[in-house]
Amino acid sequence: MLYYEKKAKDKGFSFIIGVDEVGRGPLAGPVVAAAVRLKQTKFHNYINDSKKLSSLQRERAYLEIFQKSIVGIGIINESIIDAINILNATKLAMERAITNLIYSSKRKINKNKVILLLDGNLSLSLPFHSKSIIGGDGKSLSIAAASIVAKVTRDRIMSIYDKIYPKYRFLTHKGYGTKEHFRAIKKHGSCSIHRMSFYPLSEI
Repeated sequence: MLYYEKKAKDKGFSFIIGVDEVGRGPLAGPVVAAAVRLKQTKFHNYINDSKKLSSLQRERAYLEIFQKSIVGIGIINESIIDAINILNATKLAMERAITNLIYSSKRKINKNKVILLLDGNLSLSLPFHSKSIIGGDGKSLSIAAASIVAKVTRDRIMSIYDKIYPKYRFLTHKGYGTKEHFRAIKKHGSCSIHRMSFYPLSEI
C-alpha cells in the first residue's frame, strides 16, 4: 500500500497527499472529499478502501488517521452540485480538501515538492504535480486513509440529516437510490437536500 508513496519520494517529492471522495452517486446530500498527508505509515487499525471496512472499523481508523496525519476536508452541498454538475462538484470538493490541508500544515511548502495521489482519473486546477490512480483507494495508503475520512465525514452528515428528515431514513441508505429511498420520494416528494438534477428527481 506504500508503492506510490515510495515512488513519489524517489522522485524527490516530500509532501505526498492522498485524495479521495465519497458521494458522487447519491440522490441526496453533499459530495465529500478528503486529503491526507501521512506523518506516520504504521497503523494499529486496518487502513484500506473504506468500502472494505465495517462502520466500526472506519470510525476507529478515522480517529487514528487524524492522530498520525495532516487532514483536509472539502464538502460541496446539493445546491452547488445541481448548479455545476457532479463531476465539477467532485473536483471542487477535492480542491478544497487539498487547500485546507495545505493551510493547516503550519509551515511554508515548496509547491514543487508536493504531489497529489488522486483516486480515479481526474485532473484538478491546482499548481501541484499529480498522479491519477485507478482503484487508488485499494493501492495507496494515503488514498485509502482519505477514503476513510471522506466516508466517515459524509456518513456523520447524513446521520444529522436523518434526524432533520426522519421520513426519508437517510441513516440507512445515506441518500443512495435504494428501493426504500425511492419509495420515500414517491410518498413524500423531495426535501431540501435532494439533488434535483439527478433522475428521477429531475422529472419531478
